[in-house]
Amino acid sequence: MKINEENVSNNSLFEVRKQKLGRLKEKGVNPYPHNYKRSHTSMEAIKLLENIESDEDASTKPNVAIAGRLMNVRDMGKVTFVDVQDISGQIQILLRKNLLETDYDLISDLDIGDWIGVSGAVIRTRRGEPSVEANNLVILCKSLRPLPEKWHGLTDTELRFRHRHLDLIANDQARLVARTRPQIVSSMRRYLDNTGFIEVETPVLVPIAAGAMARPFITHHNQLRRDLYMRIATELYLKRLVVGGLEKVYEIGKVFRNEGVDLNHNPEFTMLECYEALADYHDMMDMVENMIAQISRDVLKTNIITIKEENVDLTEPWPRLSLREQLIEHTGVDFIECGNLDSLKAKMNKLGLDTSQQTSWSGLLDKLISDTVEPKLIRPSFLIDYPVEMSPLAKKSRIDERIVERFEGFIGGMEICNSFTELNDPIDQRERFEYQESMRTSSGSKNEDDYDRLDEDFLVAIEQGMPPTAGLGMGIDRLTMILLNEPSIREVILFPQLRSNQ
Repeated sequence: MKINEENVSNNSLFEVRKQKLGRLKEKGVNPYPHNYKRSHTSMEAIKLLENIESDEDASTKPNVAIAGRLMNVRDMGKVTFVDVQDISGQIQILLRKNLLETDYDLISDLDIGDWIGVSGAVIRTRRGEPSVEANNLVILCKSLRPLPEKWHGLTDTELRFRHRHLDLIANDQARLVARTRPQIVSSMRRYLDNTGFIEVETPVLVPIAAGAMARPFITHHNQLRRDLYMRIATELYLKRLVVGGLEKVYEIGKVFRNEGVDLNHNPEFTMLECYEALADYHDMMDMVENMIAQISRDVLKTNIITIKEENVDLTEPWPRLSLREQLIEHTGVDFIECGNLDSLKAKMNKLGLDTSQQTSWSGLLDKLISDTVEPKLIRPSFLIDYPVEMSPLAKKSRIDERIVERFEGFIGGMEICNSFTELNDPIDQRERFEYQESMRTSSGSKNEDDYDRLDEDFLVAIEQGMPPTAGLGMGIDRLTMILLNEPSIREVILFPQLRSNQ
């Protein structure tokens, strides 16, 4: 630790560390052992100390074995203080020459970033710092590349995402997200399992790019000599399982859409899709409210979360807001009266909205909703009852055949879920698919979206009888963003897709 690493090039540091590695081997020390028996994480050791201190009858100092990455070294001569970081946090290690004896000599060949294991009594120093007073020191991994100094407090998000391992080492919040996201998924699974849903797996490589209006990724199977698509949704396979008698099914898995990358979108993302026979979209709204509240209680230990500096209670009933009424209120546009492309475009142009990128009526309306209504839905809300043209897989309303029983759930101005009372009339479904295909092929596009969309196997399946069914799709990444108040989807995906840095 005598070398001032800031004044030496990274290449030189690499060579210096290799020399230390060689010295360790010459001493008969294995710098890459096969395992280490850790008894406690750093936070468990600190908790153990606190429990002992609160026990008036306790007289012994508990012994622990700690393992983690070396993050700081303070050499005081015959005593050295080091900070070791593991998955739970950091703890101070007290290394005394008189306790470690020959092991104390290993310190000279240690560097920031090395992994070490220590065992000894957990104590509190005279300054009140919880510490492990080591009587044994083991090198678990010699780090050859130093941790760049810039990683301490690095603010360049692009670099953090490209070097996620360094981000996790230096960034407490990144480690918190990495630990919390699996807990959210586990809680979701428990909720669904406990309410009678069956978890299933459906194909990732599919012959038809169906189930959503999205551009797929295309691949090729050599032996089958055919193009396949990365799935854009799991919907049509899950519905076939409902037809087959699996009345409550769900899948949590990756879907892939060859589209934009921004704060709320990643080309591959994790989606929950579930389907329940004999239910409708009202039932799904109730389930979403209950499930998200349960997840928040399980993982965050509270139902009060912060969204854009506003405290939000997830247990409050989510308002059911008519899409048509919200659009009229916020834009003056009635999608029933503006039922064709030209009239809707004219209305949007008057509002100063860019319509140049949209070639369909449903695409225009979707942009109008996302630009004017969705950002205002900060508190948990359901936007309900969409026009038929936007929802080819949804059942028409019992009140108005121009709309369908569909809702989207919003928190923090961000869509987190989408749900239908599913269309199970096979004749109506076929007609809608065929109409959708005709509109797509006649739109004058340059075949950039000319993919196989009409899933004949699915149509045959529902012709054999799908009971009344409600379906739900929920983005796991966006839900994690909301619960942890993260500003970007890339913060909650360990390895997000990024533009080339070449």
